[in-house]
Amino acid sequence: MRLLRSTRPRLSVIVVVAALCAGSAMVSRPVRPRKFAASAGAPESDTEKLPVPKGSTADMVALGARIFHGQVAGANCTGCHGANGTGSQTGPDLTKNRWLWSDGSVAGILKVITNGVPQPKQYRRPMPPMGGAELTADQASALAAYVWALSHQSK
Repeated sequence: MRLLRSTRPRLSVIVVVAALCAGSAMVSRPVRPRKFAASAGAPESDTEKLPVPKGSTADMVALGARIFHGQVAGANCTGCHGANGTGSQTGPDLTKNRWLWSDGSVAGILKVITNGVPQPKQYRRPMPPMGGAELTADQASALAAYVWALSHQSK
C-alpha cells in the first residue's frame, strides 16, 4: 500500500504533463504554402516552345508540364516516362508520336490518362488510372495537352 501512495503523485504529474503536451500539439498554426521543386533532372519548363493542340491553350500545356513533373496534384509521370518524356524501362517515350494505346489525339491521350493501362503490351509496370494521382478533369485535360505537345514538338 505504501508503494501505491508514493507513486500516485508522480503518476498524476506525468498524466498532466502528457495532456498539456498533447494539447499544445493540437494548437492551430498557420500553414505556409509548400513550394514544389521540379523533379531531379527535369528541364526548365519551356512550354512556350511547344505546340498547342487545337481546343487547348498555352496555359493548359504549361499546367500539364507542371503536373507531369510532379509540381501539381501529386503526379509522378517522370517516374516511368522520364524527366523529358523520353521513356524508361517502365514507361514508353512520349516524344516520338508513336502510340501503343491511342491514336495520339488529345482525346485518345486523355482516355489513356483517365483509364490507365492495366496490362501493358511492352512494359513491365501497369499505369494506374490518372497515373495514380488524384487529378481533376481539368488537370487530366491539361496533362493530355502537354503529352500531345511533347509528341508534336519540332526537333
